[in-house]
Amino acid sequence: MRDPRVQTLAKQLVNYSIECKPGEKVLIEMIGSERELLKSVIEEVHASGGLPFVEITDHSVMRSLLMNATKEQVEHWSSYDLTRMEMMDAYIGIRSGDNSNELSDVPDENMKMYINDYRHPVHSERRVKHTKWVILRYPNNSMAQSANMSTEAFEDFYFNVCNLDYNKMSSSMDALVELMNSTDKVKIVSPGTELTFSIKDIPAIKCAGSNNIPDGEVYTAPVLESVNGTISYNTPTVYSGITFENIQFKFENGKIVEATSNDTERLNKVLDSDKGARYIGEFSLGFNPYIKNPMKDILFDEKIDGSLHFTPGQAYDEADNGNRSSVHWDLVLIQRPEFGGGEIYFDDRLIRKDGRFVVSELEQLNPENLK
Repeated sequence: MRDPRVQTLAKQLVNYSIECKPGEKVLIEMIGSERELLKSVIEEVHASGGLPFVEITDHSVMRSLLMNATKEQVEHWSSYDLTRMEMMDAYIGIRSGDNSNELSDVPDENMKMYINDYRHPVHSERRVKHTKWVILRYPNNSMAQSANMSTEAFEDFYFNVCNLDYNKMSSSMDALVELMNSTDKVKIVSPGTELTFSIKDIPAIKCAGSNNIPDGEVYTAPVLESVNGTISYNTPTVYSGITFENIQFKFENGKIVEATSNDTERLNKVLDSDKGARYIGEFSLGFNPYIKNPMKDILFDEKIDGSLHFTPGQAYDEADNGNRSSVHWDLVLIQRPEFGGGEIYFDDRLIRKDGRFVVSELEQLNPENLK
């Protein structure tokens, strides 16, 4: 018997996140072995009058493709999938791979080729900009292990997070959007972090279940050359199958001029991918009330209650500071007391301390008011 929470999630993905309409073509991409949600989503697309199409793969297959990939192969692969994506009105990406490090031994040049020649044209340029889309992870033993939870406890956590009332969250975000749109100077202070930048005249965008499940953030971007100071991220992150920890950046006039981590050499290779990779394309505040601890899964980690992310690379069109890059790497700093605390100031006004909003107009975004 299918878990009723799965059907609830499928309904939210199809009817709320992508708002599927009769006749719309929906590509459902399944990475991993999960099938119950996939079948439920297909059923919900049909029920809405849409036309579902399915792609199934996993990261072990992807690894085999990439280990000895040639540029000609990747370009043909990109052309093939780009043509299909151009036919679609909407996209639902379900990720449930068993090993987040499956691609860790793919040669660096091959991963760069895959990101630049496949991911960028098919997903960054076409899917993100020209379809209605949503991406989510689906719970499995690997995710539970990364979260240091039993499988059953993790499943309960997962459905609490993903079946949250995102309509309610959306309305609660409006005051933060308004405040960010009227703000010039931002200052962030945490252990190892003292950072200043401007967000003047760059739109703030709320994320309440339309593109990501789980969700819970409002993002903008810094004025490109306004970033100065140092930021120390306290959340591990996976990029191209490699786990990075203790990342620290020093900025001068917007550019990352020093970068260190547990793997400084690999980190700098990513940042040297192109000119834009050393500039910031996104600044966001995260506040999903159910997500408390990192699990090396960015769809969850960037929404952690009391967090922010400050992202090297490509800016979004909706909050565009002009930065262009094949990289978009969401790196997370958690400011709740158990992670060292911290403050965020907008135009010299303290708006969040130790992960909690401290101004009256934003209190509805504190966790007890969103559950």
